[in-house]
Amino acid sequence: MQVGVDRSLCEANEVCIGFAPAVFELDDDEELRIVQPNVPDSEVERVSQAIAACPKNALFTVE
Repeated sequence: MQVGVDRSLCEANEVCIGFAPAVFELDDDEELRIVQPNVPDSEVERVSQAIAACPKNALFTVE
């Protein structure tokens, strides 16, 4: 699984970080950074939950 972010939608509200802190973080400019765009198997469920919970629908899977 790969995950991406639509920067025009993302408000960096940190919901995704709450679900998968090993994959998502905020950088020094308060912008979302995807630490592991190729999601490890151990994080797939958490990232899927983060995608579903994103209030701006800014996260997506990359095929």
